[in-house]
Amino acid sequence: MSKFTLLMLLFMFLIFDLAKAQNEKLNMSLAEGVLIVGYVDEGAYLNFTGPNVSYEINQSRLALGMLPSLRFKKDTSTPRNSFVTPNLGVGLTYSYKNLAMQIPFYYNSKTSTQNGKWNIGFGIGLKLDK
Repeated sequence: MSKFTLLMLLFMFLIFDLAKAQNEKLNMSLAEGVLIVGYVDEGAYLNFTGPNVSYEINQSRLALGMLPSLRFKKDTSTPRNSFVTPNLGVGLTYSYKNLAMQIPFYYNSKTSTQNGKWNIGFGIGLKLDK
């Protein structure tokens, strides 16, 4: 856990160091964000990127932020959890033009039989900015 925290803090300092002032122009859009479908912890997820710190250069964007998600996973134990559960993760999202790739981290909390742990995944999706 401490290595993960150290890595995230190091990345945040790097982003803040490279960040530039925001533009003063007003942009209007019908939809904006990133829609990702991926795999984590023997299940799938669907998310839209949430609040984040990002760095843009030309048509590429690297973001570290929150990932409000729906996770899809069949539970085989009894009693069973729902097949679809809301979840909040954190992760890196890279987008180029309209293609996006993501490395999310989701936390599974402690239960009576398992310790809590972070799970890493991978996803691919679309950047929505039209």
